[in-house]
Amino acid sequence: MRRIDALLGDYAQAHRAPGNVTCHSIGISLIVFGTLSMLHAIPISGFWTASEALVAAASVWYLALDPRLGVAMLGAAALFDAVARMVGDWRVGAVAFAVGWIFQGIGHAVYEKNSPAFVRNLVHLLVGPAFLVNKVLKVRAVPPATG
Repeated sequence: MRRIDALLGDYAQAHRAPGNVTCHSIGISLIVFGTLSMLHAIPISGFWTASEALVAAASVWYLALDPRLGVAMLGAAALFDAVARMVGDWRVGAVAFAVGWIFQGIGHAVYEKNSPAFVRNLVHLLVGPAFLVNKVLKVRAVPPATG
């Protein structure tokens, strides 16, 4: 089994309840947007900010795991980055980030009744966005959740 399949399968085990997946769809989107919005306040050189540096670094990791999913993640990240740049206010990003984590907490506390996957493996902070992009675009088959 490839590492990406193991990561997506492990993540799927902690995200079975439809209400939790809905909360995560909203929450992860807000967290990614918020993170990129806040990082836009840190200039690097000219057009480039810490936001684009994060997108580049994460893209290298995603592309190494799976090229097709990596390209899909780069496209999603570029879209979120563009929207964050258009909004142009780190304070909006901070609010989005906080509200996103509230959605995450509600999903696990109310619907899933388990702790977030990143508690046992910090890599799941990067797997969550890939899981959602994969769920929408169906780039890879995810092993069924067991347990």
